[in-house]
Amino acid sequence: MGRREKNNEKKQKHKKVIKYIIISILSLIIVAGIGYICIDLYISNKEKQEYDSLADYMQNTENAEGQEEEQEKPQEKTERMIKLEELHNENEDIVAWLEIPNTNINYPILQGSDNSYYLNHNYKKQYSASGSIFLDENVDMELPSSNFLMYGHRNKKGTMFEDLYKYINESFYNEHKTINFTTLKEDVEYEILAVFKSRVYYVNEKNVFRYYFFTNAENEEEYNDYVSNAKKASLYDTGVNAEYGEQLITLSTCEYSQEDGRFVVVAKKKQ
Repeated sequence: MGRREKNNEKKQKHKKVIKYIIISILSLIIVAGIGYICIDLYISNKEKQEYDSLADYMQNTENAEGQEEEQEKPQEKTERMIKLEELHNENEDIVAWLEIPNTNINYPILQGSDNSYYLNHNYKKQYSASGSIFLDENVDMELPSSNFLMYGHRNKKGTMFEDLYKYINESFYNEHKTINFTTLKEDVEYEILAVFKSRVYYVNEKNVFRYYFFTNAENEEEYNDYVSNAKKASLYDTGVNAEYGEQLITLSTCEYSQEDGRFVVVAKKKQ
């Protein structure tokens, strides 16, 4: 065999080795990717089952002390309030429960010392890519507050605040006009007054509606400005308004049509 033939044979063997290495690496990447997807699905399904079980546990099928008949009197503890108290005793960061009937939104509300921790932790304080629905750090549940401002992720798994974005359609709003919100002090309904798109604004932008700064009105003008701006920005007219002193809740999640976009639902406590 001549030198040229030997060199060609070496090149062929070298190519085969490289091809084998590349195929092996790609195979490992594919196997690792499938493994990651399987683990992620397992964790997601397990987490969803835990939240579903928790929601079943919280389901208030009966009013503990004839709540409907005593709306004008100081509210007795409902079954849901008692169960929330039990959850609060297990984790004091669980401060409320939020439910939008006939949607996937039926979750405990967490509040940490900042607005970062529960972006990627669940109600058991375990790491979770889905995070939790959490109350803004500036809200003090022990003091009167104008607005319970809450945040939550959206995700393709349909959990957390994914269903909130369905309010972009007025037809969905027409079938889901009320929100149940339970704290350690009360168990009440809210009615939606505005649904709008927004974003996180740059510091130098002027005359913009920074809804995410509003948790407690210092005066009537500040409260009315918030309600008025929310109504102006609303995608449709709900026919609901709010007067100074009425408790509000604001639900905020991501909106992907713009940079740092947000999708927001504002509601007031039903009288």
